[in-house]
Amino acid sequence: MKALITTIPFADNNQLPLELLKASGIDYQINPLNKKLTEDELIQIIPDFDIVIAGTEPITEKVINNAPKLKMISRVGIGLDSVDLLMAKKRDIKVSYTPDAPAPAVAELTMGLIFSLLRSIHISNLQIHNGQWNRIFGRRLSEVTIGVIGVGRIGSRVIRRTKPFGTPRFLVNDINPSKRPDLDFKLEWVSKEKIYKDADIICIHVPLTKHTSNMVGKKELLSMKKDAAIINVSRGGIVNEDDLYDVLKSGHLSGAAIDVFENEPYYGKLIEIERCLLTAHMGSMSIDCRSLMEIEATEEVVRFCSEVSLLNEVPQAEFDVQADKLN
Repeated sequence: MKALITTIPFADNNQLPLELLKASGIDYQINPLNKKLTEDELIQIIPDFDIVIAGTEPITEKVINNAPKLKMISRVGIGLDSVDLLMAKKRDIKVSYTPDAPAPAVAELTMGLIFSLLRSIHISNLQIHNGQWNRIFGRRLSEVTIGVIGVGRIGSRVIRRTKPFGTPRFLVNDINPSKRPDLDFKLEWVSKEKIYKDADIICIHVPLTKHTSNMVGKKELLSMKKDAAIINVSRGGIVNEDDLYDVLKSGHLSGAAIDVFENEPYYGKLIEIERCLLTAHMGSMSIDCRSLMEIEATEEVVRFCSEVSLLNEVPQAEFDVQADKLN
């Protein structure tokens, strides 16, 4: 078996994934371009490989059709919008992922972004670097209303991590109405529209589907309070980047924090907006969580090659989500 490791970095902080591959006799090659691969680049590289240990590069129908030996895709992470699951199923290609490993790191990045937006840390940093000295008034976490859209692995962790900072008001919503995690918090389950209207800071934690694509556009952004802020650490394409730029440029909203983009690396217009905090898809990039994701993804590869049942094979519900996009 030959494995192509497309995700980068890989095994930078922990060599165990590579040791596991070697011990199992699995040949591997780490992404030779050392960057996120495009569809065409992946098509050129993938034909000789049986397995892909994947990041967020596009594993499309076209890519899969040019991978005659491909038998398994092991995603380092949770998002599956970059993988054509239906084509993989048609080809009887196994797909696994690491749904729990990144959640603590993404939740903690979200907390950092909340504090930066509430206290304008990013703006003050930029201003001082540019020779300006302005003391900016901000707000404390316990004094604001927090809107959380998506209360799964990450959203629920964000809520729990606010506990030491007081008792903010929580307005929450989930794309699955029956999903109501047992949290020791007073949560107000409301519509997304009420969250846009009443929250001071909104965190987005939903997958990218046909129902969430461009979920937050100009209408939703303009319905928010003038001094509200929004955070997207879920997937690019959920918050419309052009609409966000126009709304921020107009002076509406106190700020935004975006970690994920429709096209990455991102070189778009939001770079011009000082109060828009931009990070390079860093949600899962804590040393421990990233290492755990890589180890879990590699362990799945070893199980597959050893003809042992996978622990984190992608469930049917994820295939149904992609099938729903076609309807």
